[in-house]
Amino acid sequence: MSKDSLYKSLQIILLSFISYMLLRTLLQRPQLSSSRLVRMTAHFSNGAANGSSDGESFAGVSLQDLPKSNIFTSNLPPDPEFPTPSASHNARRQDLGPRMVKGALYTYVRPEETSDPELLGISPAAMRDIGLQAGEEDTPEFKALVAGNKTFWDPSTEKGIYPWAQCYGGYQFGSWAGQLGDGRAISLFESANPSTKTRYEIQLKGAGKTPYSRFADGKAVLRSSIREFIVSEALNALHIPSTRALSLTLTPNAKVRRERIEPGAIVARFAQSWLRIGTFDLLRARGDRKIIRQLANYVAENVYSGWTSLPSILPEPASATSSSTSNPTRNVPSSKTEGDSPGEENRFARLYREIVRRNAITVAYWQAYAFTNGVLNTDNTSLLGLSLDFGPFAFLDNFDPSYTPNHDDHALRYCYRNQPSIIWWNLLRLGESFGELIGAGSRVDDEQFVNEGVTKEFAPELIKRAELIIERTGEEYKAVFLVEYTRLMRKRFGLVAEDAKDFDNIFSEALDMMEALELDFNHFFRRLSSVKVKDLQSEEGRLWVAGRFFHGEGVTGFGNTEKAARKRIAKWLEKWRIRVQGDWGDDEEGDGKREVEMKKVNPKFIPRSWVLDELIQRVEHRGEREVIKQVMEMALNPFEDEWKTGDRKQEERWCGDVPRGNRQMMCSCSS
Repeated sequence: MSKDSLYKSLQIILLSFISYMLLRTLLQRPQLSSSRLVRMTAHFSNGAANGSSDGESFAGVSLQDLPKSNIFTSNLPPDPEFPTPSASHNARRQDLGPRMVKGALYTYVRPEETSDPELLGISPAAMRDIGLQAGEEDTPEFKALVAGNKTFWDPSTEKGIYPWAQCYGGYQFGSWAGQLGDGRAISLFESANPSTKTRYEIQLKGAGKTPYSRFADGKAVLRSSIREFIVSEALNALHIPSTRALSLTLTPNAKVRRERIEPGAIVARFAQSWLRIGTFDLLRARGDRKIIRQLANYVAENVYSGWTSLPSILPEPASATSSSTSNPTRNVPSSKTEGDSPGEENRFARLYREIVRRNAITVAYWQAYAFTNGVLNTDNTSLLGLSLDFGPFAFLDNFDPSYTPNHDDHALRYCYRNQPSIIWWNLLRLGESFGELIGAGSRVDDEQFVNEGVTKEFAPELIKRAELIIERTGEEYKAVFLVEYTRLMRKRFGLVAEDAKDFDNIFSEALDMMEALELDFNHFFRRLSSVKVKDLQSEEGRLWVAGRFFHGEGVTGFGNTEKAARKRIAKWLEKWRIRVQGDWGDDEEGDGKREVEMKKVNPKFIPRSWVLDELIQRVEHRGEREVIKQVMEMALNPFEDEWKTGDRKQEERWCGDVPRGNRQMMCSCSS
């Protein structure tokens, strides 16, 4: 995986724009193009804040006292068939759907009641970040809420906040899937942490049927719920932008049919926004240009921190070596159009670029930590750049760029190697939805354009501008990804000074070596953290140290011998030794400082597929409960050397060599 090959794959994104198709669609109906503006694929990523707080100085409040709002449902159009909470609450549940919902972004719908629920676990970090006090999870109110048995709407007074499910569509495996929506997820309210003021949308997954359930039952099985509960918090602890999980509740009387009859569960999860690219996809497909504009305004003003928080136009072409690319100026008035014709940028172009940048950062984190989502459809791609909707995900064991954890992904569309390209493909679909708004330039607020759309005379200019901006944003995506990926990998390798040769000499050679020798990706970095420079001064020492990176059974991989493998690793270790000595010196003090810094970014524990599989077996089939708390404790503190689970032997086993038969496990989308 050389830098040249990375650039080559990135260049695929900058090929053909289909102006004729866009023009024809615009002129056939003055709403919005449903054709491709561009055909691109790419690589890219970086990290956004997850809204976490240290929580040390704030004790938290009760669930009742937690500030709550419904800004989403107060500002966006409801389902016209059930436009008020009362209309939904008084309707028979079967009348709510499933059905097609048009002209709306959500439907009011309450969770189905759960009998005899059992709270299996909570995330203390999630409690703290939401602003809930310790011990609140033991109250009847909390347990009822996360089981779907409590809402904050009073039917007698018709006051309070009524739950809702979002309406969206999406491209699944590259094909248009039509209306999708929250088929089993129901949002209860938005909360605001009293200390940090961070607002989260609290949601239950597996809470029952909604109008968007299609042919499904609205339920979630225990195994997939355990996986999402753990990985959401694990990603956040690794500083990877992600949605979060508050609690896991067993619904023992809900027998859910998938490949077999399975126990059901509900995950209470939260995010600063659950909006996704698929939300715009559906609006574009239906020609709902008025709602597209309304939703774009909402995203800028309520999901992000206002129009002035968005990035200014770059003063020079996007580049991984440009400071303006990695840290653009902001604070541009919403009414201002920047740049020269024909590629000037209005506020909607700035919004599009910020969404692109956020997703670029997140993909860089995925690639740097070898997290593979498994199902990167547009309905699973966040407008905030959050890791979202966890199905057949996995962290790589052996470094294999073609690995996919999804056993239904026969074409490897969503494999680890393709993630940056696929996210850019998804962002291009968003560019199509934004095409009319960003292409309008300074005329975006003209009364005729707002009310009537694109005229025949204006269409060619609009198309050209939209194409230029999207092409330019593709270069920005690429540059931001490379900046963030390089930053993360440099920290993982324990390097401080920036050196342009690191990508080829250190990063690429290490990755090629890991792939050829079938070395474990995350184990490699953790073990490298503890390597002493003094042990690498001689060829004999380097050959000896090389052995610590092998699996327990020794050297693996086709045609590899132990002698050749040790020699290849030793050769790389010599290059690495020279680099870290330049940054940290060759004495024990510098070596000790480097080890501390490396262990801050190289986890000892990650929730690997085999660990989660064992957890599921022990909870579902053996009735164990304490093990959930133990895994969560380790997931929330992945960089520690040991934990307080009470079982040191188990900790080391979960952090040790992956059993040979459990490497590169795969699973289905059924959940």
